[in-house]
Amino acid sequence: MQTARPVTKPTKQRKMIYEAPDHIRHKLFAAHLSPELRATHLVRSFPVRSGDTIRVTRGDHKGFEGKISRVDLRKYRIYLEGLTREKVDGTTVFVAVHPSKVVITRLNLDDKWRKKVLERKQKTQAKPKETRKKAKPKTVQKPAETVEMEKPSEFELEKEVEVEKPSEVKIKEPSEEKKAVVEKPTKKTAAKPRRKRTRTAAVKEKAPAGEIKEEEKPKVEKKRARRKSTKKTEEGEE
Repeated sequence: MQTARPVTKPTKQRKMIYEAPDHIRHKLFAAHLSPELRATHLVRSFPVRSGDTIRVTRGDHKGFEGKISRVDLRKYRIYLEGLTREKVDGTTVFVAVHPSKVVITRLNLDDKWRKKVLERKQKTQAKPKETRKKAKPKTVQKPAETVEMEKPSEFELEKEVEVEKPSEVKIKEPSEEKKAVVEKPTKKTAAKPRRKRTRTAAVKEKAPAGEIKEEEKPKVEKKRARRKSTKKTEEGEE
């Protein structure tokens, strides 16, 4: 079943009102009942028809009360007896009133079908009040009852204070073989560059001490070569 979507565009809303069928137009003609009628018939609103007496509540003719002479379903207007105005040419015409601006003060119940509709509406509006669920009272949480605990005796307190001391346990030291295994490996140091062995050091290792003496060689001073000075020849200068 296809559901009707609500129309939000005002142009479409006006079009639906002007092109509405008669059964919907009849509902749009509903007006509020006066407080006295509402108390007797237990109905809030009811469609207006010719023969009902109404009172105008809004507009220039506010407070005017009269009997409906004619109803225009095409233009959504009501015409009352006695509510007229003069035109420029001197003729009198009825003033049109919209059904939303009136209140029904007396209903015309000559039509038996209209009575049945009113009775059916009374039942439908009375049902919701009877079947309405009563609101459950809010449950207030009571504060938790305080329970008095029995105080422990002095003998029990002494027992709790006395705590067994842990027995001394001798830890066996690991054996030397295990120590060697357990020892952590030392950090490797960077290898130092190996020195070259001189001839004198090798002879010292082989020969006994005191026999070989290192011969002291006199230091020879090298003469520094003089820098040759270039003299320009007279020819070169020329």
